[in-house]
Amino acid sequence: MALIVQKFGGTSVGDAERIGAVADHVARTREAGNEVVVVVSAMGKFTDDLIRLADDVSPTRPPRELDMLLTAGERISMALVSMALGARGVESASFTGSQAGIITDTDHTRAKILEMRPDRIREALDDGLVPVVAGFQGVSTEKDITTLGRGGSDVTAVALAAALHADVCEIYTDVTGVFSADPRVVSKARRLAKVSFDEMMEMAATGGRVLMLRSVEFARRHAVPLHVRSSFTWEPGTWIVEEDPTMEEAVVTAITDDKSEAKVTVGGVPDKPGVAAKLFRELADQGINVDMIVQNTGANGLTDISFTVAKTDLAAAGEACNHVKDVIGALEVTTDDNIGRVSIVGAGMKSNPGVTALMFETLSANGINIEMISTSSIRISCVLRAEKVGDAVRALHTAFGLDAA
Repeated sequence: MALIVQKFGGTSVGDAERIGAVADHVARTREAGNEVVVVVSAMGKFTDDLIRLADDVSPTRPPRELDMLLTAGERISMALVSMALGARGVESASFTGSQAGIITDTDHTRAKILEMRPDRIREALDDGLVPVVAGFQGVSTEKDITTLGRGGSDVTAVALAAALHADVCEIYTDVTGVFSADPRVVSKARRLAKVSFDEMMEMAATGGRVLMLRSVEFARRHAVPLHVRSSFTWEPGTWIVEEDPTMEEAVVTAITDDKSEAKVTVGGVPDKPGVAAKLFRELADQGINVDMIVQNTGANGLTDISFTVAKTDLAAAGEACNHVKDVIGALEVTTDDNIGRVSIVGAGMKSNPGVTALMFETLSANGINIEMISTSSIRISCVLRAEKVGDAVRALHTAFGLDAA
């Protein structure tokens, strides 16, 4: 008997018909002799509707009350799925994040899990029940309801799988797995049968929209195998597992793209020690996460520092930079929200020279200028004009032999 955690996203539980299909699948999994723990997101776009409603009644949206509001969506889903299971003769019990023992820090709207105490979930399993857990939420060390941020239901599922020593965590969504590129951008993108944790982390961090980065990090840390599947076809999807050292990896596994970031440039910065430290300390103190960073070669004692942030943080980042501009002696601060990032990801890049050259040659041949570059051992990212992102992804997908036959 295997213990399986099954997480169903918003489209998977979008209406009564979809909830019934989920209940049927859970029942089939149980009939096959498995124990099942279900984690659910809010129905469809329900969370977005609640955010809009909050905006209508309050310009400030106090974080504590926003968390209390947004967790209602998952609570509705868990109760409905539990009812649907009961209608099919499957005994179940629904649990909020706090009832499931998910203990978080006190950072409302983006809390991190500190501890798992899944005693009630284990007891429910021992009693022959299917626990249905509300994703995306927990309870803080100060006993307040918290949310885990966008995509937090994935984190809930992986955390429960780790705490319960589950055999696999299945992530059900509206796509059939992880693809070599976004199928909406590249018509010849193909589904990948297997991806390593390291590759999936890079893909999630650079625009892959199937899994939340934090959930992949959690799964890797606790060695929880992930299986991304479609709740519309129920066919086998993509496994995210430890890298197999005995297998020769493809040079490039996937091409990702991301238009959710913007660029900030702090120009005319004195080229001396401590300047960058003061700049990025100010950004950190404002809770702004910085991604790619480029510092130009100094000339006449001055240099420019450019970095990317989420578009949602652009106004705050610009304000923070202007606040510290005179302190560090910078001449100007400029922002640019018309950029996009294209990345190539592949474990095989570590042992194959020439990957960088082919990427740059391909972009050059298609008249695409590179504005910033960032690399890791298995990833190369380039910042481009936003309107060139689609062309770049398609060209690179072909150049690295990823087009489906």
